[in-house]
Amino acid sequence: MSYVCQQCKEPLQLDASLVDLAPSAYDMIVASLPSVPPSRARYMTEAEKIAQLPSPSASKAAWQQATPSENSRASPPLSTRAQGKQPQRNLPAPNESFVLLQESMIRSIPSPIPGAAIPKKTMPANQKSFPAKNTHQSPAHQQLEPDHPNPTPISHHLRSTMRLFNVLSTRSDIDHPLCAECTQILLTSLQRQLDETRKERDGYIAFEKEVRKERERESLDLSRQDAEKKIERLKADERAAIEQLRLADREREQLDEELKLLESEEKALEEEEAEFWRSHNEHLLVSAEQASRLASLRAAYAADYATLEKLERTNVYNDAFCIGHDGVFGTINGLRLGRVPGVPVEWPEINAAWGQTLLLLYTIARKLDYTFENYRLIPMGSFSRIERTVGDKATYELYGSGDLHLGRLLHNRRFDFAMVAFLECLKQLIDSVKSQDPTVEFPHQIVKDKIGEASVKLQFSQEEAWTRALRHVLLALKIVLKWTTNGGNG
Repeated sequence: MSYVCQQCKEPLQLDASLVDLAPSAYDMIVASLPSVPPSRARYMTEAEKIAQLPSPSASKAAWQQATPSENSRASPPLSTRAQGKQPQRNLPAPNESFVLLQESMIRSIPSPIPGAAIPKKTMPANQKSFPAKNTHQSPAHQQLEPDHPNPTPISHHLRSTMRLFNVLSTRSDIDHPLCAECTQILLTSLQRQLDETRKERDGYIAFEKEVRKERERESLDLSRQDAEKKIERLKADERAAIEQLRLADREREQLDEELKLLESEEKALEEEEAEFWRSHNEHLLVSAEQASRLASLRAAYAADYATLEKLERTNVYNDAFCIGHDGVFGTINGLRLGRVPGVPVEWPEINAAWGQTLLLLYTIARKLDYTFENYRLIPMGSFSRIERTVGDKATYELYGSGDLHLGRLLHNRRFDFAMVAFLECLKQLIDSVKSQDPTVEFPHQIVKDKIGEASVKLQFSQEEAWTRALRHVLLALKIVLKWTTNGGNG
């Protein structure tokens, strides 16, 4: 079984979906087709359509003159092959028609007699006949007439396909089936017709609008007097508008003058603001410089104050006169004062220690602004002396010697007088301190040449007792020095 295109007569190959078409798909296709074929309506020309419109004759004539005729609408040229595929629009001849029979009627046809002519089946009165689209029946149509009452499945599929093509042909202006190229040409033609129809619709809409405007103008036709009154009113409105325009011009000129004044004031304010910011910046620089200087001064003050506090806490006298002990010896600045048989101490060390001791007593008396009675201290290091200020005004050497000669006895005697005079000066200073601060206590009392129970004289006494007496002297000096440096004197 082969099919040919109903336009170009070329053989076709159907799609597999059409070969085995289900009844539900067939019913869906038939339901989507229009019930009334467009070919049943009589074709009306554009002139007939315009004549049926309810519009004035002058408007219809103007429209016909402005719209080109159907003959002047030239379609684009087609190729030779496409021109050969164009459908033939000639009406079929009377003998080129057929009658569409229902499937029940086809199955009820009795078996044909061989050699006998098949009588033409007439349709019932309620069936409707359609004109045929083609003068030649296709082979599939010829096979629709079964040779026996029970058709095979293949003939059933062919009959369904052919029936579908017949329904499509009867309900449209196009014969089916069609090839792909003819279908594309058909779609292009239908699209062009659709565009032309839309243009006509737009033209009708515009024409309708013009007609409505014309009717409105006719309904609002004014008389001559009304028109003159309207003109006078419009002229009055024009004069009022011109006067308002002049007032607006004068107001604009005034605003321009005010704008110039404001611009000059703004410029002056900008200059004043610039000067203000310049002076402000200078003030900020000066203020920053002063703040920096103040910060540096405060830092220097804090450093100096810390140094002052450190110096105030520092006791110079304790550093200058460090009194301690080394075994049985009392020491001042590391110099031992005294002698014992088991530990021989050189006389230069003892003399230097006595020189530091005399200097300490002299310094304390000077700090306290105290003047000794009957004596004057002369600190001279290892050769210090004490001088009497009354009587014979003798001078006593406060240093000894270890030389073995005849004058040693006389020298040791003067050395003892010097130590006794030192002890007398120390007693005077202790009494002065006690008079100022009775709370100060001294562990050893001074009586003549003794401090505690030991004598400061070296001659006719043991070295252990002399060394102990010198240690008591250094202890008394340390107590007086502490009281003096701690501010107990006021």
